Amino acid sequence: MTRFPVITAVANVLAHAPGLVRYGSKPLRDLARDPRLGGELAARLRGYEQAVAYAPNQVYLGSGEPETLRALPRPWFEHLDPEASGDGAFGDLIDEAELLGLLLWNDRARLVQLDAATLAGAREGLVRRGLITDREMERIAPTADDAIARSIASGEAIALWRAGRVVGSLQRGHEEDEALTANVLLENLAAKATAVLALRRLLRQVEARLEPDAVEFVIAGSEEAVGDRYQRGGGNLAKAIAEAAGLGRATGFDVKSFCASTLYAVVNAAALIHAGVFSRVVVVAGGSLAKLGMKYRAHVAKAMPILEDVLAGIAILIERGTDADPCVRLDTLGMHTVGTGSSQQAVVEALVMGPLGRAGCKLRDVDRYATEMHNPEVTEPAGSGDVPAGNYRLIAALGALRGEIARSEMPDFITAHGLPGYAPTQGHIASAVCYFAHALRAMRAGTMKRVLFMAKGSLFLGRMTESADGVSFLLEA
Repeated sequence: MTRFPVITAVANVLAHAPGLVRYGSKPLRDLARDPRLGGELAARLRGYEQAVAYAPNQVYLGSGEPETLRALPRPWFEHLDPEASGDGAFGDLIDEAELLGLLLWNDRARLVQLDAATLAGAREGLVRRGLITDREMERIAPTADDAIARSIASGEAIALWRAGRVVGSLQRGHEEDEALTANVLLENLAAKATAVLALRRLLRQVEARLEPDAVEFVIAGSEEAVGDRYQRGGGNLAKAIAEAAGLGRATGFDVKSFCASTLYAVVNAAALIHAGVFSRVVVVAGGSLAKLGMKYRAHVAKAMPILEDVLAGIAILIERGTDADPCVRLDTLGMHTVGTGSSQQAVVEALVMGPLGRAGCKLRDVDRYATEMHNPEVTEPAGSGDVPAGNYRLIAALGALRGEIARSEMPDFITAHGLPGYAPTQGHIASAVCYFAHALRAMRAGTMKRVLFMAKGSLFLGRMTESADGVSFLLEA
């Protein structure tokens, strides 16, 4: 049998963005109605050291396994690790100066301005981490403070903040195009910058065996919609990311299906390789600026830090099959079809039992189920519950209905095969793909054989259908 395509490297990165929280969709709307809320919001923002020391962020970066969170008392934000590092096994957590520098460096339209101190801090950090070279940084220059102030005062730009003060600006891209307002461009540029961050970290992981030109295709699975007034989601952010990462022989395209986008991108990448079109494809996804501070009201009300203050990114390298790495079992693909129905039981039947049946597996034959891994410490204060725990209860309950496990065994099954949530609540990142790096590490160590990855997409949010969506498959060593 032909070996299915394999995952050979994964990078998970984070960018601390407290100054950009005000431009998340919820805070932006609230501040427009009542600017006085800005003080309450600013008072609950975390410093960089707190973000680094936060256990879910450390798990995302690979400095711990998700299961370790079960033994850590809640709230996690009160149990910070003073020895934690911003350089994890899977990727970096960069500070805000570095993020703003990345925005400027990735801005090909010359709309971003930064002051000298912020740019110097960005340069020092990004070069030290090996993510951008000194020579590459030479093509960007700082802007004088008075020029930044004038661009903001003119109404043509929005302010970029760091440590409570304005350190830069971002101008709109067109006077009349609502798809090129400064706020929309900031969303798109943030997604691009964090995706480039992840892709460059990935390339560092494999530099001993692969040149950047060995990557032939890039698929972007982020949540932004890059375009203009005539084609609002036209894309192609994937090619822009490939260009910035130095992949001179690559092209690519974007995939969209709400939170399921990135997992769909993995399926597309594996299928293109399996068909012989390409031998090496990278899937990338940058962070969702719109979802920064999405639950900030509840966090402020409960006098807790605003935990949605980081932008996440991920890059996944998929190649032709070898026996050394886990393969994407395309023959186990689970799909939420038009006829699946919208009930939770129907979704689990399609996305869990479908792949298991095609693989000839029972529930307990799968080591872990990677589903929506949202950090419950973010969602619970706002009344949204523990999303991963809810999904695992559904899987276990369906297993009990099918007679594979006894009802009394459900809690033990959830503990053994489920995971506590740890990912930033940017849907496409949290929806299973954040666990690829952990699964790859465990499978290479011989401690795991199979993981089922499943993601759901909320298509009804676009008002074009009342249907949801979903995709799943087994990753197997």
